[in-house]
Amino acid sequence: MINKGPIWKRVRSYAGPVPRARHGHRVVAIRELVVVFGGGNEGIATNLHVYNSVTKQWFLPAVRGDIPPGCAAHGFVCEGTRILVFGGMVEFGQYTNSLYELQASRWLWKKLKAHPPRNASPPCPRIGHSFTLHANKCYLFGGMANDSEDPNGNVPRYLDDFYELELQVQSGVKGWNIPETKGGGPSARESHSSVVYCVKGGSAPKLYIFGGMCGRGLGDFSPISEFKTCQPGFPGAPSAVKITKDKDSVHITWEPPTSPSDSSPPAAEPDTTCR
Repeated sequence: MINKGPIWKRVRSYAGPVPRARHGHRVVAIRELVVVFGGGNEGIATNLHVYNSVTKQWFLPAVRGDIPPGCAAHGFVCEGTRILVFGGMVEFGQYTNSLYELQASRWLWKKLKAHPPRNASPPCPRIGHSFTLHANKCYLFGGMANDSEDPNGNVPRYLDDFYELELQVQSGVKGWNIPETKGGGPSARESHSSVVYCVKGGSAPKLYIFGGMCGRGLGDFSPISEFKTCQPGFPGAPSAVKITKDKDSVHITWEPPTSPSDSSPPAAEPDTTCR
């Protein structure tokens, strides 16, 4: 039998209140449910939309509790039936560092207060960061802050900070931590992608950071500012985090991906600067 590979298929048959067009939204899946939150298009979207992939119906769950404001370019991860939301833009130029939890089994929102790192500040308000779940921890990297004191202004500051958020079992969080890392970490950026990859029974899991944008002042491509994609390294990610554990602690090391070739010489270290 010939394997034809993945096949795209547009979903054309559905019912219920369809979400309006948007960007900067986030999506997770809980069994057959597809949960969509936030994003913007002529205003920030505030409703939580859910699509049932079995019945092919959209619906608006009756949420309750500490319902968050709509936001865009936020962090959005799912563990079991709970969803965590961090940061994002709530209005033009107004970013947040609020942390919310949604218990999707009851559609109950709860605003969480995580302890700050020892001898350090918690993550500042930001957008475009990556927020990646692995085991009982979320890893936050980068994003963009707004240093303008004018609520109608925007003075972007690109971030390269790295935080770890430890979760409690079933509900709640313990607090933020700034892991001690080695190696040359990724440059400051926003709107990048991040994913954890691990092989069962294999080497330690790795957090891959790919792409993103960083500002370089006025340029030829935009009357406001020029953005260029951060160049990837071989085989397609500029940097990786190697996470290793021993009896008492966790060790995190930034390292470039290695070449899969056994015969060719080692690849040069990838360029992690935004050009």
